[in-house]
Order: sequence, then structure tokens, then C-alpha cells
Amino acid sequence: MGKDVIRTERAPTPIGPYSQAIKAGNFLFISGQGPIDPKTGKKIVGDIKEQTRQVLENIKNILEAAGLTLENVVKVNVYLKDMNDFPKMNEVYKEYFKTNPPARTTVQAIPPADIDVEIDAIACY
Repeated sequence: MGKDVIRTERAPTPIGPYSQAIKAGNFLFISGQGPIDPKTGKKIVGDIKEQTRQVLENIKNILEAAGLTLENVVKVNVYLKDMNDFPKMNEVYKEYFKTNPPARTTVQAIPPADIDVEIDAIACY
């Protein structure tokens, strides 16, 4: 089984030696996305809701580049700098995964680059 690199200009350029996403078999593994505007490469300045929205837009754009939608997502990991942001993050999250949401884990962590939320995802074809 091979692997294919998925790349789009509509999501942030990786800041290290990793790909935006990898297709392997019937699965798409999306690297952790932060609240980075892909046009400017800069972090979104705003509350956790605005940051979460940008992260999920980045994920949505990577999925589209791979020929998928949010409906194909089966597992999500959410990393929050502050768990007190959970209710506000969840408000935005529900806007993107309205029906049959994927399995999810949410933990408090210290995401890189001084961001408040990072999300990775696994989707299937």
C-alpha cells in the first residue's frame, strides 16, 4: 500500500517536516491544523470561536483537495491550550459537524506556535 501526499494552497503551509495530509489506502490522515490564515500565513487574532472556525475551515479545505467533505471524517483530536475554552470551541465545532459527528477526543495541551487550539482528523473514502 502506497501513500499520496495531499497539498492545497487553501490551507496553511506546514511549518516543519510534515504534510498537510496523507492518503493511505481508504483513509486520509490530516495533520494538526492551527488557526492560521493560509493567505497570510499569520495566526488569527481573536477568541477561541474565531480560531476554531479557522482551524475547521483549514481542515475542510484539505478534505476538499482530497475529494472529500466533513461527512467523511471519522475521528478528530482537539488540543486546547485552556479547557475553559471547551464550551466555546464546541459551539463552533457543532456548526461543522451537524449530523453524525465523528468520534472525538479533546485534551488540554500546549499546541505549538502559541496557538490556542489545534485539531487533527482522520477521514475515510
